[in-house]
Amino acid sequence: MKRINIFNNFSIVEKGLGNPKWLYSTIICICFLPIVSPAIALLMGIALSLLGFRHENIHKHTSRILQLSIVLLGFGMNLGDVITASKSGFIETFFSVTFVMVFGMLLGKLFKVEKNIALLISTGTAICGGSAIAAVAPILKSENHQNSFALIVVFVLNAIALLLFPYIGHNLGLSQEVFGNWAAIAIHDTSSVVGAGAIYGEKALHIATTVKLIRALWIIPLSLTIAFLNKTADKSAIKFPWFILLFVLAIIFANIFPSLQPSYEHFSWLGRRGMVIALFLIGSNITIKQIKQSGAKSFALGIILWCITAIGSLLILMQ
Repeated sequence: MKRINIFNNFSIVEKGLGNPKWLYSTIICICFLPIVSPAIALLMGIALSLLGFRHENIHKHTSRILQLSIVLLGFGMNLGDVITASKSGFIETFFSVTFVMVFGMLLGKLFKVEKNIALLISTGTAICGGSAIAAVAPILKSENHQNSFALIVVFVLNAIALLLFPYIGHNLGLSQEVFGNWAAIAIHDTSSVVGAGAIYGEKALHIATTVKLIRALWIIPLSLTIAFLNKTADKSAIKFPWFILLFVLAIIFANIFPSLQPSYEHFSWLGRRGMVIALFLIGSNITIKQIKQSGAKSFALGIILWCITAIGSLLILMQ
């Protein structure tokens, strides 16, 4: 009998379960079934974490699974639709990224949040959540606790958005196009954007994924700007998100060689299932302890910035 502590005053007893690897392997296999939606996968992961079943090593693969899934999704997209979505989302992206970064830093000063934490949260909100934070952190030379705080805030809000946005979209009667663009702008992480789009509809999924990945390219100019403005920044740490280039190449390849369409459908399906697995892993990496450690001020900054971004972008898109 092995006792597992969950909260400060709550515990359960694990009866001979030993290492949780078998449990994770089983759920990952289940994620390939069509009955497991992105929302269900996320909730399963969170439940597993709260019950104390944590796989210490598997989470390091989450980013790779997510990136590979995105590339595979590219085989199922139409090049013309991608170009249209990219053109329509460029101006909105420029203004939203600029506004979120400036307003986020002002809120950080108002709430007296550490500069690096405020900058990381703002970057994650403006572009693509954890990926943007991971890209900017080496440039800022931020401490591990600062990176963790920013990531926790973004991941928790991601989990809420994944469940909340489709509900709001259906109640407001948003079209697939409007919802896809809204999700790409207002939800932090690419995985949650894709998950919300998948819940809402096939067209929303394609638009949300495309616009979000176009936004992710802004990591490069934003990283350069931060490196230029920050005297202590490490300019050599700037990295290009190569998986986005592979995503674009997958779209182009599929449209040049349409005769291979049956294979592309399999790749696209595998990409969607990979997204479900990534969401499960993200959920299973969220703990109450980490949420508490991030601090009320950091969460207040993240929530206010997120709400303003979500409400403001929705009002503009509905016009």
